[in-house]
Amino acid sequence: MITLYIKNLEGVWFGVACQEEKVLATAFAFNQSRVLQNLLKNIPFNVPFRYLEEVSSFADQLINTLRDIYQGKDVSPKFFLSMEQVSSYAKNVLETVALIPVGYVTSYGSVAKVAGGSPRAVGRIMASNPFPLIVPCHRVVASGLSLGGYGGGLEVKLEILSRERRGYSVKKEISVDGEKLQVFPVELLLSKQDAVALLANANNKS
Repeated sequence: MITLYIKNLEGVWFGVACQEEKVLATAFAFNQSRVLQNLLKNIPFNVPFRYLEEVSSFADQLINTLRDIYQGKDVSPKFFLSMEQVSSYAKNVLETVALIPVGYVTSYGSVAKVAGGSPRAVGRIMASNPFPLIVPCHRVVASGLSLGGYGGGLEVKLEILSRERRGYSVKKEISVDGEKLQVFPVELLLSKQDAVALLANANNKS
């Protein structure tokens, strides 16, 4: 039996789908129905489920972790993510993205070099990520450090990344199964976004 839990924390709805202490899906949004829809979209269709208003201690811990990541706090989630419902390639991509630390971003192309496939294929998997925030797809951006896409909206993506700035200035590499994933300080992306905004404002005034 899959159990769905949804909770409002400081104006944001967070939801999880669990099977005992296995995590099948997570979601967040600014309205309850959207969270429920996203959870239902990502759980197996042939397994019975229930929705409980009273949150279990495990689900409460998971939801609080989602909230902390959303707020830009330093969190290293240690939950078992059930990936039986995704392809082996999608699993490789999700596990790679899960290694991107707070304060850094990487590109769809960089993930593709490590996990295989193309940047476009990585983008499709990010768009259907069943574990948003736990698997930080908001830290995957387009080449040239532009935002790319995000199911929660680009403004939300930018807000989360803004809260994750840590003052880093140097890119680094993360070892992933013998490959190297290049990650860049989020400040580089934010500086570019500021420059784009300033240019847009200048053009609007001219």
